[in-house]
Amino acid sequence: MKARRKFRESKSHAVVWVALVVVIALGFMGFRGATSVFAVYNDWIADLPELNSEAFNFAEDSYMYASDGTTLLAKFQLEKRDPVDLKDISPYVKSGTVDVEDVRFYEHNGVDIPGIIRAVVRNLGGGALEGASTITQQLVRNTALSEEATDITFERKAREAELAIDMEKAYSKEEILNMYLNTINYGDGCYGIEAAAQNYFQVKAADLTLVQAATLVGIPQSPVAFNPKENPEACLQRRNLVLGRMLTAGDITQQQYDEAVAAPLALNPAPDEPLQGIYAYPYFTSFVRDQLMQSDNIYGCSYADLFEGGLKIYTTLDVNMQNIAEQACVDQYGSMDEGMDAALVAMDPKNGHVNALVGGNNFYSDQWNIATQGGRPTGSTFKAFTLAAAIESGISPQTYIDCSNPVTLQNGQTVNNFGNANYGTRTIDDATAISSNTGYYRLTERIGVNKLIEMAHRLGIDSDLSPYPIITLGTENVTPLEMAEAYSSFASGGIHHDYVIITRIEDKDGKILYESPDEGDRVLSEEVAAAVTKVLRGVFEKSYATAYGSGPSNGQQVAGKTGTGVDFRDHWLVGYSPTLTCAAWIGNRDYSSTSEYLTANSLWHNFMSMALEGTAVEPFPTAKNPAYTNSQSEWGSSSTTISDSANRTNTAADAQVASDVASYQAGTLTEADVLALYPAYDVDVSYQYSSVYESGVVISESFDSTTGVISIVVSQGPAT
Repeated sequence: MKARRKFRESKSHAVVWVALVVVIALGFMGFRGATSVFAVYNDWIADLPELNSEAFNFAEDSYMYASDGTTLLAKFQLEKRDPVDLKDISPYVKSGTVDVEDVRFYEHNGVDIPGIIRAVVRNLGGGALEGASTITQQLVRNTALSEEATDITFERKAREAELAIDMEKAYSKEEILNMYLNTINYGDGCYGIEAAAQNYFQVKAADLTLVQAATLVGIPQSPVAFNPKENPEACLQRRNLVLGRMLTAGDITQQQYDEAVAAPLALNPAPDEPLQGIYAYPYFTSFVRDQLMQSDNIYGCSYADLFEGGLKIYTTLDVNMQNIAEQACVDQYGSMDEGMDAALVAMDPKNGHVNALVGGNNFYSDQWNIATQGGRPTGSTFKAFTLAAAIESGISPQTYIDCSNPVTLQNGQTVNNFGNANYGTRTIDDATAISSNTGYYRLTERIGVNKLIEMAHRLGIDSDLSPYPIITLGTENVTPLEMAEAYSSFASGGIHHDYVIITRIEDKDGKILYESPDEGDRVLSEEVAAAVTKVLRGVFEKSYATAYGSGPSNGQQVAGKTGTGVDFRDHWLVGYSPTLTCAAWIGNRDYSSTSEYLTANSLWHNFMSMALEGTAVEPFPTAKNPAYTNSQSEWGSSSTTISDSANRTNTAADAQVASDVASYQAGTLTEADVLALYPAYDVDVSYQYSSVYESGVVISESFDSTTGVISIVVSQGPAT
């Protein structure tokens, strides 16, 4: 809201305005004499803005930087504007502007009375509308009275003139001319002589030649009509008129005039600004910009602040890591069908800083950011949240679950392992490594899907999730950014940090408007987080696991989970070291199927290897085991089997199993033998120290024909 003056009781500037009042009075047939005109005039100027109002502040560009504080990511500008001091402007510009726009500039007090009388008479007589505005009036119109600038009325002219007179009292002629030259529209989005000089000739305003200066001086009368890029002939004619005025005023010689009018425009236009003002890493940079432009953003700035407020925005982007991420994606494209895409998010788990973000192959052909928008089915990477929920519920990762294929649902549909593999009965630990869909579906039914959903949200998944056990297989759409944030909660030992993309915002005066928080929230106990990490390490370390051999080249311990979407539309690997989390995705934007043999393992491996190259190997923190509350043997190992016995169909084969078990002799089979012999049966395993049988050898075996469960006791070897 503009500041308003108090109503003026006196008829200010009466002497200056007496001639104008007489002329205006002739146009007001409904008023009686000059007294009525003065009353109307005072009414017009009753609410003028103060000269020190915000209307005189110029819009300033905002700049976005990478985490190094120097790499420019973007410049946001409402206008091309770069204010300079009067001493840094060519004298040709100063004299030419006065000669063309306001030849009596140094003589009047803000209003050129003879010019106004001439314009009023012509306007009342039906001639072409004239403004006869001085440089001071034009400055007022384009700043303090910008909202009224297009009104061609006596009222606006009176308000403009009144403010112009006041401005002449408050500022020197040099200050007014300086403000004018920094404000006026020079076309092509340029406001101010410095921006115009750089835009049309790529020189500083101080270095403009006579020809260049005259070209620019002629533009403000009609910035569109005299734009030298769009209308060079009209601009040339206007330039020569300016040169003629300068010659008449004695500011240039005849020789200078003759040489200048014979010269071509000789433009040297600056390159166009990059798309949307983005200079580097457009997927990351546009994401930051979009967050700042949201009306409910956490950064305390508005759209106007971003494009006018002269902000300095410092982000979390690590230039070196971003370049590595982009190179890893480029390498991945070389091994995939043409047109496929890759996305990657790298995050520091200690603070949630997004160090690198790739949202697709080509921002300029498709600006949909796969890393941050919409989400994709995550496949088995979602099982990590089920794992965490199970461990927190007191279920040991050494608990056996039925991983046989398939699981038949109540509606008749089936859940199958990859390739319809029948994995028999496995520990949760092993089921994670081989990524058994059937085992994890049964596990989700055991703990309850609500616990899974609550865990996912707690760790950092913001997307809506359906309340069905099938979501453990990654059927829901989640972004790579969310997955990186959630897995970082494991990497940090159970501390969750919201993703951070901006560390600090400063206003044009250097005042800090925003700083990112350092603290996080504990969402898992250290014990649960460590137990989850221990299981997820097996995905990389076990020879039969889905990411075996995909760890970083420097030997750093890592943990994570692979994932494949339905019909092989999406391929994921989300994993972490103690210092870096990476969510990698590959697939087609249109959700079409890809090769079943495709994985994101290579993309993840290449990025993590390059990102961690030269860094010291850092072990994961250790913690004691959580308190497991599911059935335990006295030797501390789980003897619980999670299965879907209700779905097993009893057959005549049970009689053969019973016969085999009855004839079993201790020490003839190992645990693995039993699991392989009876893939369709639930096997309940318990362990016992033995000085007779080697570790892993089955001591005893029994079969319950009612439940279909085979119970075995396995030797742990001699007690130590």
